[in-house]
Amino acid sequence: MTEGQHASQPGSEARHTGQNLWQACIDQLAQELPEQQFNTWIKPLSAQVSQDLSKVTIFIANRFKLDWIRAQYNNRIASLLEKHSGQPIQVELALAPREVVVRSLGLVRSAEPMAMLDATELGEDQSPKNFKNRLNANLTFDTLIEGTANRMARAAAVHVAGMPGHLYNPLFIYGGVGLGKTHLMHAVGNRLLADMPTAKVLYIHAEQFVSDVVKAYQRKTFDDFKARYHSLDLLLIDDVQFFANKERTQEEFFNAFEALLAKKSHIVMTSDTYPKGLADIHERLVSRFDSGLTVTIEPPELEMRVAILINKAQVEGINLPEEVAFFVAKNVRSNVRELEGALRKIMAYSRFNQKEISIQLARESLRDLLSIQNRQISVENIQKTVADYYKIKIGDMYSKRRPANIARPRQIAMYLAKELTQKSLPEIGELFGGRDHTTVLHAVRKIGGERQKMTELNQQLHVLEQTLKG
Repeated sequence: MTEGQHASQPGSEARHTGQNLWQACIDQLAQELPEQQFNTWIKPLSAQVSQDLSKVTIFIANRFKLDWIRAQYNNRIASLLEKHSGQPIQVELALAPREVVVRSLGLVRSAEPMAMLDATELGEDQSPKNFKNRLNANLTFDTLIEGTANRMARAAAVHVAGMPGHLYNPLFIYGGVGLGKTHLMHAVGNRLLADMPTAKVLYIHAEQFVSDVVKAYQRKTFDDFKARYHSLDLLLIDDVQFFANKERTQEEFFNAFEALLAKKSHIVMTSDTYPKGLADIHERLVSRFDSGLTVTIEPPELEMRVAILINKAQVEGINLPEEVAFFVAKNVRSNVRELEGALRKIMAYSRFNQKEISIQLARESLRDLLSIQNRQISVENIQKTVADYYKIKIGDMYSKRRPANIARPRQIAMYLAKELTQKSLPEIGELFGGRDHTTVLHAVRKIGGERQKMTELNQQLHVLEQTLKG
């Protein structure tokens, strides 16, 4: 080995360590964020880590994305980097320099602060054959585990895929994070394209629609924007709650919505809450959202969670004993994403330690998760537990319906959320369908007062508290 090779080794090793640090941060964010948010904002990032790991420079495609990442993700990224490195880290966000030569279009661009050209920038061929639908081919109806939690939403989605432009237009699917809303939308798009290969289908996250509106506004290319969105046969748009407080975006989406319905195209949307629970979105848009069919996806029941785990393990080529699947399903109750994350940890722990998967191994590999779960109680878990106890739907926790058999459990859930979590009254109200903090305060005072006088209510609350505390 030459002297020069010897000299280069420390730098190479430091770069490798820096790459590991950045990858560890990315892997953690992939578990924490909804898939589309991660793919839209985090996955395209690149980073340069200094040799002593004291500084990380993150390169971002354009100014709009840089500002968004600084506001939404910068603190969490910095926290994760410091956690994995064990030392303070200076995080710097920078625009990514680039040189792009697009010979096929006769377009040459020198260094610009963007990592890549969007299809709309390049004058993408909009013919169906070349149309970029952004669908994940692996997310189909066949790969979606069905249960009582998603049966109605799945049935509606299958109907839309088979007869687009007819009933259930628009189809509005709502529910908590990680329950399979995005999977269901991709399944609709994939089924329609299998039946009608020439159909123009687009899956998009609401944040990307916002970004497209901003770019069209900046570049005065609204004609191209409208030509793209108004020509679709099927628009699948995720997390429409991100349109809140964005007046121009709401106006453009309203126009696209009307144009698509007029030409018998279909629209499928998802949100974290039902249409009338959406905050800071114009009433005329909310009324359009609610004009077709609105369905909810509930957190998966125990049997469905077990089936999801076993199916996912089979896809990975792993033999997951049924008793282990039940152990995990009983301890991870909130959503599908957390289930899959727990399974990944178990498989990695098994491979690393070269041990067969067992309940003991699962307990060891999920030690941190189980410990955190025992210490922390989420509002979502309170809603699910109270809904199960009083035999109402989890969706009733967010709805505006007020019959006594629904309003009473909802107030009890609000009371427990204030007693057992660190959430503020406004935060709790937001998680109960965008209710005002005064509504939560009324529920807390009412249930708290009645608890002192009513033995039966006190006993019920005691049972619920013990169930939630595990």
